[in-house]
Amino acid sequence: MILNFYFALVGALLLATLILHFLPQLGKTGKSISEFFCYAPGIDLALAYFMLLPLVLGVSFFGAKGLIPAFCAELTSLYLWIIFHELVNYKSKNRGKIAFTISSMFGWWRNHLAVWITALAIPVFWMVRFAEIIVYPPLTKLVNLPKYEVKDWVNVSRHKFEGLIGYDLIWCLYCDWMTGVWSLGTEMLRNVESFWCPIRFYPEKKCENCRQDFPDVADGWVSADGNIDDVTKVLREKYGKTQESAWFGHPKREKS
Repeated sequence: MILNFYFALVGALLLATLILHFLPQLGKTGKSISEFFCYAPGIDLALAYFMLLPLVLGVSFFGAKGLIPAFCAELTSLYLWIIFHELVNYKSKNRGKIAFTISSMFGWWRNHLAVWITALAIPVFWMVRFAEIIVYPPLTKLVNLPKYEVKDWVNVSRHKFEGLIGYDLIWCLYCDWMTGVWSLGTEMLRNVESFWCPIRFYPEKKCENCRQDFPDVADGWVSADGNIDDVTKVLREKYGKTQESAWFGHPKREKS
């Protein structure tokens, strides 16, 4: 029963992959559908199908032990796609490749293992993405934190880059998605931190380290040796005369 479930999942995942590959060949409508799956929320649905749905089905049918065939099916379909994509693009096999280049410097097994270790962070990025979908939107209504065009952040486009095939392509698409998710999450956190806690940290090293991701640390937050009256003053200055509660350096503040 579990074995049948495994093969069914592999078939379903590979079928979906083929459909995504052939969509652009189906004229204007096909290209539009293909583009939809490259940008949020389409990319969320596509990745949920490939990464989350098999695990959910495994647990639903077989309990916790169902995670094993589901995960194995994901890995099998992934490597079958890599092999297939490499074969289809065999004419490019003598061109430079990211995986081969880095492996030549650090060794094949070290590079390969390191790449797969980064995959352990996938649940973290999904948690960030769910927070962006579930947690942040109510804040735009309740306290006027700025809204964002999510598709400008969460999308994939590296499949359009010439020369990326197979192994290189799949990991570059992972980084493509990961970077957008993380960047959007950081931008949302800028608003949250400056709105509720515009207070510098006592360790100056922490202030320095956080400045890149939270510019308001050095441009508006109250000094660590200040007091609560200073904080309330900053809050009234920064949010009392604006309709949108964006972080202090947000571009929309410059327009207002």
